Amino acid sequence: MTVDFEAEKTRAAKWFRSLRDQIVEAFETLERDHAEGPLSDAAPGTFEVTPTKRSSDDGSDAGGGLMSVMRGGRVFEKVGVNVSTVFGTLGERAQVAMAARKGIPGMAEDPRFWASGISLVAHMQNPHAPAVHMNTRMFWTPHASWFGGGSDLNPCIEYDEDTAHFHAVQKAHLDPHGSDLYPRLKAWADEYFYIPHRHRARGVGGIFMDDHATGDWEADFALTQDIGRAFLPAYLPLVQKRITQDWSEADKEAQLVHRGLYAEYNLVYDRGTKFGLETGHDANAVLMSLPPLAKWI
Repeated sequence: MTVDFEAEKTRAAKWFRSLRDQIVEAFETLERDHAEGPLSDAAPGTFEVTPTKRSSDDGSDAGGGLMSVMRGGRVFEKVGVNVSTVFGTLGERAQVAMAARKGIPGMAEDPRFWASGISLVAHMQNPHAPAVHMNTRMFWTPHASWFGGGSDLNPCIEYDEDTAHFHAVQKAHLDPHGSDLYPRLKAWADEYFYIPHRHRARGVGGIFMDDHATGDWEADFALTQDIGRAFLPAYLPLVQKRITQDWSEADKEAQLVHRGLYAEYNLVYDRGTKFGLETGHDANAVLMSLPPLAKWI
C-alpha cells in the first residue's frame, strides 16, 4: 500500500494548530473571567503573537510557526503556546544524535526531516496554581516517522487532590487506546522529567512518550490527539480552583526557587530545547519555556 506522507503531514500540522487555537482561547477567557481573589482587579492578559522562522544554512525556506506569549496577566505571569512546522536537512550533530538515540540507519546519506508540533509552558502569578508543560509532535524522515509528547504538572505548593485529578484525566483519555498505555507513559514521564543532579523529579509527573510508531499511523495519530485533548480538562479546573487563594511572601519564595529547578531541567536535559537550538529554530521560541523570574539558594 502506498503511504501518502504529505497528506499525513498536513493533517498532523493542522491538528496541532487547531489545538493551539483552542488553548489560546481558553487561557484568554480564563484571564477575562478572573473576578475574585488576588490580581482580579488588574487588566486581563492577552497573547502577543509573533511569526517564527527556522534558519537554514543556504537561506532557503525551512518553515516556521507562531510564538504566542502572554506576560503579566491576572492569572498567568508568563505562558507560551507555540506551534511550528519546520523542515530541511539535519546538521551533522543532529544526525549523529538522532541515529544514536533512535537507531535510524542512513541519516548521513539522506538527512532530510520534517517536524510539526505544539509546545506549551505556563508559569502562574499565584504560587498555589501549578505551572504546567505540554507538547505533542510528529517527526518524519525518509527512514522513519513517529509521534511524541505528553504533559506534566509542576506545582511549587503541592496538593494531593490536584495531582490526582491531573492524572485521572490523563488516564481517562489514554485508556481507550489500551489499558497498558497510562501506566507505561506515566512511568516514562517519571523517568524523563527526573533531574539527576538534584536527585528529584521536577514536578508531580504526568504522561510522556517519544518514538511512538506502531506501524498504524491512524492509531498513533489518534493517541497523540487524545494526549492533546486531555490537557485543558486536566489543567483548567486546577487553575480555576487555586487562583482565588491568597498567598504569602514565603509562598512566592517557594515558587521562585521551584522555577529555578524548572529552568535547570530545560537548559540541561530537555531534548526539545537541544533539538530546537541545534536545528536553527527561532531561539526565542525555543527558550519560551523559561520562567520570567526564578531564584537559586
